[in-house]
Amino acid sequence: MTDLPKPPVAATRPHSFTAHGVTIEDPWAWLRDPAYPTVTDKDVLAYLEEENGFFETVMEPLKPLSEALFKEMRGRIKEDESSVPQKDGDWLYWSDHETGGEYPRLWRKPAAGGADQLILDEPALAEGKEYFRVGAVTISEDGTLMAYSTDDDGSERYTIRFKDLAGGEAIGERIEGAAGKWGDVSIEGTIGNIVFTSGGDAILYGVTDENWRTRTIKLHRLGTDPAEDVTIYFEEELGFSVGAELTSDRKWIALTTSDHETSEIRLYPANDPLAVPILVSPRKRGREYDVDLHGDTLFIHTNDTDPQFRLVTASLSNPGEWAERIGPSAHFYMTGVACFADFFIVEGREDGLDQIELHRYDPTIAPARLKFPEASYVAGLGDNPEYAVDTLRLSYESMVTPGTVYDYTVATGALETLKVQEIPSGYDGSKYRTERVKIAARDGTEVPVSIVYPKDFPRDGSGKLYLYAYGAYGYAIPPGFSTSRISFLDRGVAFAIAHIRGGDDLGQQWYLDGKLAKRTNTFNDFVDVARGLIDQGFTHKGGIAIAGRSAGGELMGAVVNSDPDLWGVVVADVPFVDVLNTMLDESLPLTPGEWPEWGNPVEDAAAFELIRSYSPYDNVTAQAYPPLFISGGLNDPRVTYWEPAKWAAKLRATKTDSNVLVLKTNMGAGHGGKSGRWESLKESADEMAFMLWQLGVAE
Repeated sequence: MTDLPKPPVAATRPHSFTAHGVTIEDPWAWLRDPAYPTVTDKDVLAYLEEENGFFETVMEPLKPLSEALFKEMRGRIKEDESSVPQKDGDWLYWSDHETGGEYPRLWRKPAAGGADQLILDEPALAEGKEYFRVGAVTISEDGTLMAYSTDDDGSERYTIRFKDLAGGEAIGERIEGAAGKWGDVSIEGTIGNIVFTSGGDAILYGVTDENWRTRTIKLHRLGTDPAEDVTIYFEEELGFSVGAELTSDRKWIALTTSDHETSEIRLYPANDPLAVPILVSPRKRGREYDVDLHGDTLFIHTNDTDPQFRLVTASLSNPGEWAERIGPSAHFYMTGVACFADFFIVEGREDGLDQIELHRYDPTIAPARLKFPEASYVAGLGDNPEYAVDTLRLSYESMVTPGTVYDYTVATGALETLKVQEIPSGYDGSKYRTERVKIAARDGTEVPVSIVYPKDFPRDGSGKLYLYAYGAYGYAIPPGFSTSRISFLDRGVAFAIAHIRGGDDLGQQWYLDGKLAKRTNTFNDFVDVARGLIDQGFTHKGGIAIAGRSAGGELMGAVVNSDPDLWGVVVADVPFVDVLNTMLDESLPLTPGEWPEWGNPVEDAAAFELIRSYSPYDNVTAQAYPPLFISGGLNDPRVTYWEPAKWAAKLRATKTDSNVLVLKTNMGAGHGGKSGRWESLKESADEMAFMLWQLGVAE
């Protein structure tokens, strides 16, 4: 396509600020509406709409390819997909999609036998809405009441509603401004859950304040005015978020307050949340811990002595006196512990590979490590709501093996396959090969890379490659299965995941080595992996498509500034690219909580200079850039819409090439893009079409 119209040009308006004696010019600062989170500035909206119009013009000739990709990807998804029912008390619960449906439905039926009962009809709730997402769903212990939260504009301010499951009727009361699900939407923040008390007559929930921070947990008694809800806990320390969840035995509510490096837990009796809580251990900067219980014994998973974590125990009566049960290991990174009535489970990664261990409470009995059939895979505990069980629900997949649901029999160690992800259009795993290689970064550190490719893929450097990474917040990108990815593979494009520092793929130290003063390791690892894959014959300069979302979008911005000639095309979704401005503005939703991750440039001149040295927006220079596909969400409270908009505007004004750059802003969505499985898939198809076009394999 050579006959594209001229792209939009954002006006420049003089604006500057000074910090630590340095004056920064920012002529596109006006793209931030002063009234945010309300965006009504006519100039801002006009520019975003003009960019959206240009995006549609660029994508118009690619529509046949995008539609073909969407059809392919949809054909690999079972339209009437249903989860495996799981028992919780007297009921079996599962979800399904209707054929053609965008959203799931939640069902249950008596475990002893009886009729199916539709308890949450998301398609009906979402009808007529441009955006819809359920944040959290919880059911009272006796199974008679349900509380659930919904967001219908992507702003992540949820409304809690209630339903009488015994009678099947909605309850009129509602709570506005609640937080979503604990850990929902993005790994960049922890936000509150909904927890029923033991009696089922009240819930605990998190409140989102005017800055989208969850610092308050409240108690709401059903049938009362939410304005009268009692504050159970308020977090005084700026940057900490708070959330609540039940322990495995459901006798306690664990209220956790944390930032990216420190946590503190209080235990409230589930039958008396107004009681004086038990403080497990006061916060210590840099120490993280989480807690489960077995009887009166606390099982505490912590990094207090080693970033590989260890397991300690303590009594409820003396929770601060910790005794080591499982010490840290140089090769085994302990990621979590879950208690059940007769055993506990330790999950982790050994040299980067998922492991599940079953331990008896009697320490003289050797633990059992579960065995899986492939050399590289993703495995973990699935949904296991009951405390006293003799089987465990597990999930498993690999880059060539579709998602599989198992039941593991504790007594015998047998694995029963309950479900294998069905691919209606067909799938032949023998057509693909997968391997895990290690590539030395410039400082000598070996970075693991998971690769999948067609079995006839050339290793002579002529091939095309899609390279993906995230590299922040200690989030490991698992080498799992993707039905969408097959559309790349079947067009001869290999796919690789770079397990770069900043994630915790090889342990928490791997994460620590990619944050704060060591942040540039993340960017260097990604570039060095790309160069290493070129050296191994997987691809060539300009033959690499790269993509990242959110903090992964920051990675995209950094590496296109540093090594633009390596990349054939770049996709940056909701990219965190205006890092310096955002980290200097503590009024923004996530900024104070992000300082432990990136540094605090408000108070620390060294952090200011480091962030200024890599912040993608601040380091755009007059050079040739690869083709770029940039997206944002107008209602996004995490990466605000003006970050991608300002970046795109500066790139257009500065770059020296004629390569295409598009900016798409979802005007009715937030950080996660469009909701609904098909609408989301259409967005993926557009991005894939753009990448294939620029790689020269648009078929």
